[in-house]
Amino acid sequence: MLLESIIRNFHFPGRSTVHAVNGICASSHPLSASTAVNVLRLGGNAIDAAVSAAAVHCVVEPYMMGIGGDNFTILKKPGKAAIGYNGSGRAGQAADADWLKASGLNEIAADSVHSVTVPGAVDAWDRLLKDHGTITLGQALQPAIEFAEKGYPVSPRVSWDWVGLVDKLKRDEGGTKHYLIDGKAPKLGQVLTAPALGASLREIADKGRDAFYAGRLTDDIVKTLQAKGSLLTHEDFATAQGEYVTPISTSYGGYDMLENPPNGQGVTALILLNIFKHFDFSKLDPFGGERFHLQVEAARLAYEVRNRYIADPKLADVPMEKLLDPAFAEKLAAQISPEKRLADPVAAVNGLDSNTVYLTVVDKDRMAVSFINSLFQWFGSGIVTPETGISLQNRGHGFVTDLDHPNCIAPGKRPMHTIIPAMLERDGDAVMPFGVMGGQYQAAGHAHLLSNMIDFGMDIQEGLDCPRAFYFGDQLCVEESMPEATVRDLQTRGHEVAVIAQPHGGGQAIMIDWRAGSLTGASDPRKDGQAFGY
Repeated sequence: MLLESIIRNFHFPGRSTVHAVNGICASSHPLSASTAVNVLRLGGNAIDAAVSAAAVHCVVEPYMMGIGGDNFTILKKPGKAAIGYNGSGRAGQAADADWLKASGLNEIAADSVHSVTVPGAVDAWDRLLKDHGTITLGQALQPAIEFAEKGYPVSPRVSWDWVGLVDKLKRDEGGTKHYLIDGKAPKLGQVLTAPALGASLREIADKGRDAFYAGRLTDDIVKTLQAKGSLLTHEDFATAQGEYVTPISTSYGGYDMLENPPNGQGVTALILLNIFKHFDFSKLDPFGGERFHLQVEAARLAYEVRNRYIADPKLADVPMEKLLDPAFAEKLAAQISPEKRLADPVAAVNGLDSNTVYLTVVDKDRMAVSFINSLFQWFGSGIVTPETGISLQNRGHGFVTDLDHPNCIAPGKRPMHTIIPAMLERDGDAVMPFGVMGGQYQAAGHAHLLSNMIDFGMDIQEGLDCPRAFYFGDQLCVEESMPEATVRDLQTRGHEVAVIAQPHGGGQAIMIDWRAGSLTGASDPRKDGQAFGY
């Protein structure tokens, strides 16, 4: 049972879980988490707090998310079914097959102007607040505006990451102007302001979401992009709109795991859990080679399925019934050898019939919000509007250019998305809104966290702390915390193991104990964030 009392060993360094009664926010930055709790204290609800915290992230962790990015949400109110929101942006209407054929593009590169899709975050925030919040978008943006105008200190992880992004920012006029200081990254503890971004946020606060999609900010974005060859137009921005979706789910260990449907990769996490059901992980060492081998092999197969099928279901055929069929997972699981690495996951699937910010908030009324925003890669496309200081995402990098592929770029189409919020339920009640950041890793991270907790009895903080491994190409990248014996074991099973330069993502979670009437929060130590409650 996830709600059993688990006390960590206080002889060793680590974080305790955070416990509260009235509300908790778990976030990857302490200033956003404290902002959310302040909103709750003043009478706001979980969606008010989530939007306010996310806006603060745009200022204090600007390379991870911004108003030039996207949003996905899962929201659960007591006694009502969970609902999802897809706030991902679309390709321009001019991105048709004739253009693609004439362009000569073999891919949509991460730094290409064509990787910029219409940002969906501001529209999503506005819609969610109007439908489920108690405050306006303008009110929700006020804490972020204050940090942008009056300043905030640079935190350790933010400082560490920013140093590696200098060259990317130097390639762009707006990036150099707004996010470098004399051509360098800001230093740890340095107090920064973001006047141009603050002014943009204030304009949205004063004039509403249309200030971003049909106003001066739109003019600056479209002018900047078209000068670099983008197909996006004012009309593409004016017609931008997200949509409510019905979450998809599978069961694991007596709980129901909810994800948003495609174009996000949440179904990949569900496929992974369905494969996991065919192995008894509880008898294995949670830090041992056999456990990591089996789960990594499952991920290699599940991600091959993802790459083949996941696309915008409005414009492509996504066989959801097949992907979530237990028989399909059984066939995938049968491809996995406990002893050795699968040589070719592509061939195995062929034989089967055909950098991000996550935060979660739970309030006193037990509205649970799983909330994720992203620019995709750090500072997105690397394109920043010169006048308004808006970093523009590169979600279009998720498209392919094969006209016969379901995820091929097309007019008004949404790309395959990596950011995924999650929600765990039991008997119709929200048990744990959670998310694991880390780009492509996120679906594997969701399954890894649940396995840590359900199969191995870890609490939510221990589950987030646990070492991580993920395949990039033919290389299994492990964190420095991975035991040496486990690395050697994985090598004997045929894996080419390398220690990754930066840890795999981050993560946050909040557990709801309905019997005790309390909340338990946790935040990943891979980031600067914390869980705060009151």
